[in-house]
Amino acid sequence: MTSIETQVQYGPYMMTSDSEQVYMNQEDDWDRDLLLDPAWEKQQRKTFTAWCNSHLRKAGTQIENIEEDFRNGLKLMLLLEVISGERLPKPDKGQMRFHKIANVNKALDFICSKGVKLVSIGAEEIVDANVKMTLGMIWTIILRFAIQDISVEETSAKEGLLLWCQRKTAPYRNVNVQNFHISWKDGLALCALIHRHRPDLSDYSKLRKDDPMGNLNTAFEVTEKYLDIPKMLDAEDIVNTPKPDEKAIMTYVSCFYHAFAGAEQAETAANRICKVLAVNQENEKLMEEYEKLASELLGWIRRTIPWLENRVAEQTMRTMQKKLEDFRDYRRIHKPPKVQEKCQLEINFNTLQTKLRLSNMPAFMPSEGKMVSDIANGWKGLEQVEKGYEEWLLTEIRRLERLDHLAEKFKQKCSLHESWTSGTVELLSMKDYESASLLEIRALMRIHEAFESDLAAHQDRVEQIAAIAQELNELDYHDAVAINARCQGICDQWDNLGTLTQKRRDSLERVEKLWETIDQLYLEFAKRAAPFNNWMDGAMEDLQDMFIVHSIEEIQAKHLVPLRDQMLQEELARQQSNERLRHQFAAQANIIGPWIQTKMAEISHVSVDIAGSLEEQMSNLKQYEQNINYKCNIDKLEGNHQLSQEGLIFNNKHTNFTMEHVHVGWEQLLTTIARTINEVENQILTRDSKGISQEQLNEFRASFNHFDRKRNGMMDPDDFCACLISMGFDLVSGPQGEVEFACIMTLVDSNNTGVVTFQAFIDFMTRKTAETDTVDQVMTRETVMASDKTYITVEELRRELPPEQADYCVSRMTRYIGSDAPSGALDYISFSSALYGESDL
Repeated sequence: MTSIETQVQYGPYMMTSDSEQVYMNQEDDWDRDLLLDPAWEKQQRKTFTAWCNSHLRKAGTQIENIEEDFRNGLKLMLLLEVISGERLPKPDKGQMRFHKIANVNKALDFICSKGVKLVSIGAEEIVDANVKMTLGMIWTIILRFAIQDISVEETSAKEGLLLWCQRKTAPYRNVNVQNFHISWKDGLALCALIHRHRPDLSDYSKLRKDDPMGNLNTAFEVTEKYLDIPKMLDAEDIVNTPKPDEKAIMTYVSCFYHAFAGAEQAETAANRICKVLAVNQENEKLMEEYEKLASELLGWIRRTIPWLENRVAEQTMRTMQKKLEDFRDYRRIHKPPKVQEKCQLEINFNTLQTKLRLSNMPAFMPSEGKMVSDIANGWKGLEQVEKGYEEWLLTEIRRLERLDHLAEKFKQKCSLHESWTSGTVELLSMKDYESASLLEIRALMRIHEAFESDLAAHQDRVEQIAAIAQELNELDYHDAVAINARCQGICDQWDNLGTLTQKRRDSLERVEKLWETIDQLYLEFAKRAAPFNNWMDGAMEDLQDMFIVHSIEEIQAKHLVPLRDQMLQEELARQQSNERLRHQFAAQANIIGPWIQTKMAEISHVSVDIAGSLEEQMSNLKQYEQNINYKCNIDKLEGNHQLSQEGLIFNNKHTNFTMEHVHVGWEQLLTTIARTINEVENQILTRDSKGISQEQLNEFRASFNHFDRKRNGMMDPDDFCACLISMGFDLVSGPQGEVEFACIMTLVDSNNTGVVTFQAFIDFMTRKTAETDTVDQVMTRETVMASDKTYITVEELRRELPPEQADYCVSRMTRYIGSDAPSGALDYISFSSALYGESDL
């Protein structure tokens, strides 16, 4: 380290030749006048001597008299080597004065090489055993090597040591450390430091403020016996001096700091590991929630698809209407929460992946079959089956409507036919012609011919009945058996009528011929009895002639006209009502549909807008989300849609927006808002973690938007490649460049979706700037906690970590395999590797 660098780091404690400042602060200057005070000189002699010996004993030596034993410079050089860990130049071996001066100068030169400018301290004064100069030199060494490097919360040296003491003793009663002299007179501050780090060595609750001698001696004895800190002060000197020597107290207290440095490092390491473990626990919770939500959602999809694939047709319109109502409940009640769950699942997944990337941890790979792509494919299959199910429902309802119409038409025609044929069999089976005269026979023949004509006319109705019955069978009418039986009865009856009609014609013709023969005989007889025959024939005609009219069917036909007109009027009223429903639905749909499209466009604009900070964007988005209060209008539209379906209205020429369009659009709008909010949240996480400025984010957004040709917040691989080249990435052409770009794509598109999102883009662009822990850093901290062992015990974990984190580690660390470890030791190295993934090793 150069002197300039030392000046920057230790400014107030160094001196330069230009400023003529000494190494210590004004208040820390070694005041030679004060050393004339025998009490202070005595304290410094004892303290500095003990401090030097605490280091020299590591080299197997010590000093007895501080000013005498450093005169030849040999132990002074040895002291500097021990405390610095560096080799000094080879000392001169002679015993002459100039040899001693040379050795002391080598020591002083080494001190100066550490950025310390010594003033008024020369080798001759040390060689001459000048007590003031010797103590001043040792204090300078203590400051440089024992105090200067102390750093606590952005304070260093004396201030850092004082702050450390204040922090450690803050919870203890009757302790208020404000300085390094009178704050230590009652001994409670020293005892508090010991108890804070080693509560097993003393019972602080039994100490009394009015027993300073007892408190100080307890602290001296405990630290010497258990902490290997030699006794550097006398309790009597501290208690009986109005203001104990600050340098002596600082020197002694600095030994406490260094003695507990390992514990401090372990505590710092434990705090950092706690943060890492907390992040990992949170990530694991998100992973567990993702797995749980994914399992539940996929399970719901698997249960729902068979229900939607069940295309077993119902037999009645009522049961099919019930199916349609169940489907409406599914779309209105059961599916919307699942849409939200799917959206939340994607948000959790994206947030988790962002946090893992920011923590330098491997990307989360869900269980097999539970990838986001698997859920997306399952959802796509669900919606395809759902669409097919709705189409099938409407087709079936139309089919049943057609069947009901045909069945009613069949019954109507059958009733008319059966009404017309009623009594015809009996009439045709009558033998009234046997007793009829020729004229009656001819009258009966004319009636029969009229019947035959009517029968021929009814042939078309019978054929219509048969055709309707056949269509009902083809459309799988549920009561086809009854239809077929009735149709067969009519057909059989019709065949029988034809047979009976022919028989009656034959009989009538036969009787007519017989009567014609008789008539010839009558003519012959008439010639002889014309008057009588004429009278007889007239009388017979008057008495036997029948009035036969064909008005029953005509009256029935005329009676059907007003019935038909009534039916048409009813149908007209129904169609007018349907048209009103169409207009009512279209009026609302033509407002809601464009409104959703407008909001989708606004959200798309917000997602690529670079105006304002991320916090402002977040605030605007959440305000926007709160203002999207349109569900009541969609529910009202759903009510009109239900009325339309109940009215069997399946098309609407007045609007291009169906209920399906509105449902999908509304779900996409809510999902897009939630996803956009999540994207901004993840961008804030990335910005804060990687220290990215708003200007840098705006530059990234501008570059991304420029190459996002589809303006959908995602870049195709080709566009992403062009974006990288435009930003200065050196992607060589040819196979090597393709391999390099493929490696980059695995980073930005770990799920192989074929697109690059803005979040993945900024993660990649800032991947080297994150200040997060690596597996080596975590392992280093765990090594500190384990006191440089390759294993760690449960007791050490529970001592250094909070209970929750300790339990977490114990439950996940495997047993350490090795003969050098006690029973129950844990393998923290494997745990750290698993925490960050093998790729980080």
